[in-house]
Amino acid sequence: MKKIIIILFVLPFITFAQSIKGTFSPAENFTYAFLYKATPESANYVDRGQLDEQGQFEIKLTDSLEAGIYKIVYATPPEENNFDFIYDGKESINFKFSQENGVEFTESEENKLLTSYTKSIEMVNYTISNYYTKDNADKAGFEAIFKTLKDTQLAYEDLAKDKLVLSFIVANRPYIPTQYEDISTYSKNLKKHYLSQIDFCNYLLQSSTFLTDRVTAYVFNMVENPSNSTYKSHIDDVAKAISSDNLIIKTSLLEMLWQHFVGAENHEVANYITDSYLLELAIATQNKVLEEMVTSFKNTSIGTKAPDFNITSNGLNTSLHQLDGAEYYLLVFWSSACGHCLDELPKVKNMVSNKPNLNVVAFGLEREDNNWNREIKNYPNFIHQLGLGKWENPIVKTYGVSATPMYFLLSADKIIMAKPYDLKDLTVLVEGLK
Repeated sequence: MKKIIIILFVLPFITFAQSIKGTFSPAENFTYAFLYKATPESANYVDRGQLDEQGQFEIKLTDSLEAGIYKIVYATPPEENNFDFIYDGKESINFKFSQENGVEFTESEENKLLTSYTKSIEMVNYTISNYYTKDNADKAGFEAIFKTLKDTQLAYEDLAKDKLVLSFIVANRPYIPTQYEDISTYSKNLKKHYLSQIDFCNYLLQSSTFLTDRVTAYVFNMVENPSNSTYKSHIDDVAKAISSDNLIIKTSLLEMLWQHFVGAENHEVANYITDSYLLELAIATQNKVLEEMVTSFKNTSIGTKAPDFNITSNGLNTSLHQLDGAEYYLLVFWSSACGHCLDELPKVKNMVSNKPNLNVVAFGLEREDNNWNREIKNYPNFIHQLGLGKWENPIVKTYGVSATPMYFLLSADKIIMAKPYDLKDLTVLVEGLK
């Protein structure tokens, strides 16, 4: 009863000065708008608004809500279906959104100014592109275009004084030549300038998608058809641009790039980031999870020799590297407590039955050995090794095993040839072996 009385006394003192309103279209494609407060580390849930039949919602904002970068999530997966906006703690936000046209702010000077600035700069950049496309050497025209660019930038910086949006406009200051430059010189200087105006220590920039968008654009879009050497050079430029005074954001942005190359299965560049920067940063920031993740990926990259481990087979002590007699080895991490494993292992057994040149090494992730001892009797032709400690087993950590079953196809020399994602991929690989 006391708790109810306290709530009744507190509620009248909560005031709602501003609100966030939005209209989503087509309305039938959306249900809720979720509001998050963005920080450099994460996004913290604030509230949600249910859409009506017209696709409209409203979230009342309390006076205690801090100014900063906020995020609206409108569908799943949330990391792909969201947009940022600026809240200055003083003005309400109103917008229209469609997946075709994106977001348009109809109320909020901060966000309307940023949208206007972005469109204005894009228009001038389009004019610059047309100028160089025509192989133009008209110096008067050149000067006029870049005067427009300079005037546009300065005008918006003046309009943004004392506003949060100023951080973004300043960080986006364009390169403006002081004299005529041909396309080659301009392109080189544009690239050199691209990251120079960014304050990577700025909290608002860190909380938004600005830094990740800028860094991603620099690494992947600055050169047409980039090679691995180009990627490495661009990654070096990014690392140099970020002060060592801010190791957290440096680690975060380089990890983002690492994740991209891992997803693209570009092991060479992913491991270059690890060796050059990320492993050292993970240690410096005491990020043990990141340290183990990048290390295990490097240890098990395609083309590297699989990490060795001891094997007790038929009462004899040997190791993975000492096994011989086969052209290929299929290393399987599994568990007798894993339903997927118990379903797939018989299929693996059948799959390799007509492959005398392939031996299966089955590493069991177990808490105890009773069930494991019973299950391995179903696979007498496999080479078995018990891994007690399950997920904490050091070999499991070395290989970066986060789910079972997990497969590695090795050559006779134990070089990792492939890391099939699932049984379907494994089947294609095994059937292709001669």
